[in-house]
Amino acid sequence: MIDILTKIAFESWEVLLQSAPFMLFGFFVAGLLKAFVGPEFISKNLGSGKISDVFKASLLGVPIPLCSCGVIPAAAQLRQQGASKGATTSFLISTPETGVDSIAVTYALLDPIMTILRPVAAFITAVIAGIMVDRNEKKNGTPPQLIPDAILFQHTHEHDHAPSKEQSCSNQTGCSGCGCEKSESPSTFMGKVSSGMKYSFGNLLQDIGLWFIFGVILAGMFGALIPDGFIEKNLGDGFMPLLIMLAAAVPLYVCATASTPIAAALALKGLSPGAALVFLLAGPATNAASFTVIAKLLGKRSAFIYLGTIIVCSLLLGMLTNWLYYSFGLSITDWVQGGAEDVHGIFYTVSAIVLIALIAVPRLTTMINGKSESGHSH
Repeated sequence: MIDILTKIAFESWEVLLQSAPFMLFGFFVAGLLKAFVGPEFISKNLGSGKISDVFKASLLGVPIPLCSCGVIPAAAQLRQQGASKGATTSFLISTPETGVDSIAVTYALLDPIMTILRPVAAFITAVIAGIMVDRNEKKNGTPPQLIPDAILFQHTHEHDHAPSKEQSCSNQTGCSGCGCEKSESPSTFMGKVSSGMKYSFGNLLQDIGLWFIFGVILAGMFGALIPDGFIEKNLGDGFMPLLIMLAAAVPLYVCATASTPIAAALALKGLSPGAALVFLLAGPATNAASFTVIAKLLGKRSAFIYLGTIIVCSLLLGMLTNWLYYSFGLSITDWVQGGAEDVHGIFYTVSAIVLIALIAVPRLTTMINGKSESGHSH
């Protein structure tokens, strides 16, 4: 038992070493995006009702690192400010499926081809879903509706209840994009950069950090417990692994960054790039908790178009990905190489320690302060 736990810890540490510098770089870029691409810029470009809004929403969502927790209230804010249902749908898909942080980690843990394919696939899926939702709205002549505040500030976590803006903001736990940020923004260049970095390495990292650590530990478990080539030998490299990964991904609550080490660990055991892409697309964009809120936000018909498009596009793009690897003469069962021997330098070790500290210290401080206040109250 101790040997197994030791091996899991070792495998998890290796995954963390490989990804930590790229995670920090991703959050740095996310801070710059927060500083210079505000919600006002986004909402102004998504309200004309034209098909171009769908493309803009899909493109704007690609670099923004929001998980399922943050993207729904952020998308609801766009609807409240006049964005079409199609543009909102596109934003709901492309945003959680990818982001600057997950793109960076994809490069670290997978390969350059998947690093390109992942955001492209997210963009394509988002565009198709947005166009279909808008066409359905025009066909049925559904009038535009404002979004109630109860949906606008509702989180997807089952333990969250946010019937009003005031309650949501007072109970904020670091979920980014929930509409509670202060409206005042710094006017100077350095002030904007400082504000963006505080957001990125503060709220955003706290929102995603634990999910990323969960993904790293799960990847370590897969690496330690699943024999090499197990997936290839037992499932093959055809369509079945794509369906299995889809079935696992749709109900699962996992953000884009956390899904990457999981996909990488399975790829090292023989999972094809197409099946990995299915998991990377469907996992972050769909989960049982968020679907009910999306149905309230978009309507049931549009919500099922949203879900159906993700499922169909994930499978088709997964098949296309395998075909591309075959066309390039690459193996689809040995396309990810373990890079542990290359990442033992001091830079990677320091990056891993810094990342863990940024995730753990604020939470430990909050716990200590909470216990201290509880003690004083007695």
